[in-house]
Amino acid sequence: GRRAAPRAAAAEGQTYEYKAEVNRLMDLIVNSLYSNKDVFLRELVSNASDALDKIRFKSVQDASVLDADAQLEIRVKADPEANTLTIEDSGVGMTREELVSSLGTIANSGTRGFLEALEAQGGAADSNLIGQFGVGFYSAFLVADKVTVRTKSNDDGQQWRWESTVESSSYTIDEDDSGEAIARGTSITLHLKEDATDYADAEKLSTLLKQYSEFISFPIMLWKSESVPREVEDTEATTKKKEEWEAGGKEGDEPATVMKTEWDTVWDWRKSNESKPIWVRSSTEVEKAEYDDFFKATFKEFLEPLAHSHFSVEGQIEFKALLYVPGMAPFEQQDMMKKSRSMKLFVKRVFISDEFDEDLMPRYLSFIKGIVDSNDLPLNVSREILQESRVVRIIKRRLLAKSIDMIAEIANREDKADYEKFWEAFGRNVKLGVIEDKDNAPKLGKLLRFSSSKSGEGLTSLEEYVERMKEGQSGIYFLAADNRAAAERAPFVERLIKRDIEVLYLLEPIDEVALTNLAKFDEKEFVDVSKEDVDTGDEEDAKQAEEDAALFEGLTKWLASTIGSEQVEKVVVSKRLEGSPCILVTSKFGWSANMERIMKA
Repeated sequence: GRRAAPRAAAAEGQTYEYKAEVNRLMDLIVNSLYSNKDVFLRELVSNASDALDKIRFKSVQDASVLDADAQLEIRVKADPEANTLTIEDSGVGMTREELVSSLGTIANSGTRGFLEALEAQGGAADSNLIGQFGVGFYSAFLVADKVTVRTKSNDDGQQWRWESTVESSSYTIDEDDSGEAIARGTSITLHLKEDATDYADAEKLSTLLKQYSEFISFPIMLWKSESVPREVEDTEATTKKKEEWEAGGKEGDEPATVMKTEWDTVWDWRKSNESKPIWVRSSTEVEKAEYDDFFKATFKEFLEPLAHSHFSVEGQIEFKALLYVPGMAPFEQQDMMKKSRSMKLFVKRVFISDEFDEDLMPRYLSFIKGIVDSNDLPLNVSREILQESRVVRIIKRRLLAKSIDMIAEIANREDKADYEKFWEAFGRNVKLGVIEDKDNAPKLGKLLRFSSSKSGEGLTSLEEYVERMKEGQSGIYFLAADNRAAAERAPFVERLIKRDIEVLYLLEPIDEVALTNLAKFDEKEFVDVSKEDVDTGDEEDAKQAEEDAALFEGLTKWLASTIGSEQVEKVVVSKRLEGSPCILVTSKFGWSANMERIMKA
């Protein structure tokens, strides 16, 4: 959205109106359609982690950016008496202009996508939606009726305060004179609502941070109490022992002082995320549940992945990778050309970027999510470096091979429901791969699924089709149609179906293009039954056709001349009809009628 315009230069700072889409979003949040309010903490910690990533990345080019504060960490502190919760980071911080553009507007597409997804769910939003659409900061208003942001960036050296209340359509920005100096970074204080006071409890925060932010790569420090033991003298017991000793005529040595343990409550910053990155660990020591939790936390997904692949490559080049096949298609799946952010690139465990997807994966596998951690790339890696790098070419080849293996593993599982789920979400991507990736087309061909005259309600693979082929059948027959009913009614398939020969029904526009590109499967050619000269492999058919051609030669010639050469190329006796009087077919080497329709669309 455009930058918000200041409304008035009030004495205490400038007041700005929110953009309309923010108001709409705030309204949704205030009327809390969210069943799970805990999500706010994940979002704010995730934003803090992003800010720290940015300053760490800048420090690679210029170490002096960390001069003000070299300690990169997130601090979370609750104050039950003031009923506030503060989340601080020592990241990049924001200038006044960045406060306006970041917290006063939202990228329009993100909001629109968010609102559409919300409406599609009938208003009962899943807690993960808010993260998927880049509107995370506003989740603070799920639990707070006032939010105060204090921030300082190296870019202007001035400390600013941003403030807004839950029912307001505006916010204020002024110079921060609270006296609490920030070296660099951002501090967000939530003034909690009456029904959200439990978020001022350190124990609850500790549980939530473990749940949502365990894999954040920066230390998350929580202000928390701990009971510390202290040995003190037990005067009562000591006195009693001494009295007994004296009463017994002071026999033996004087009894030693009796000690007891007392517990002190000590408040301090304690680290709440201990784990080292999951991809650095050996795959043998990571449980499936850990992989699933990492996937959900890192990629803001809420269904478990269908498969994962965790591997490392050593030798001339070294890298570690963790890849996932998601359990559902993203909400913006409709646009295959849209830039995805599925691959996170790390160099020596430092997060570099999630904007290099197409340099690491082909477009058709843009749905695969994962982490790549290379030891051989420079920290200040750029798109130009990636495109020319031999290291990246090797990484890309391995990621591609592992991704196809992962999909094949799902396809070969005994439980076919998993692959059905995969195919519904990402089948079009596999078809696109057959078209775009000639080298891997034979492997991808095994993953294709189509409706057929023998598949009933389900789908069939090409391997299953070949297994069912009739003796003497040389090709794999297919027919492109708008839907299954139209394919079943088509006169092209009448005799084939009667002879119990299976026909694949291609019901999506991309299907025919994919099969045309594949050309063969298991040395069997694909045969379009809507074209001329369909050979059924039946010798009797061929013999009968020759006799019929001779018998009806006069009729076919007369029909051809009567209709005219502008309308038809030739008229022949058909050997594939059972009940229909005639059909129009296309020539062997031209486009099919279906393909022509697609090209004209």
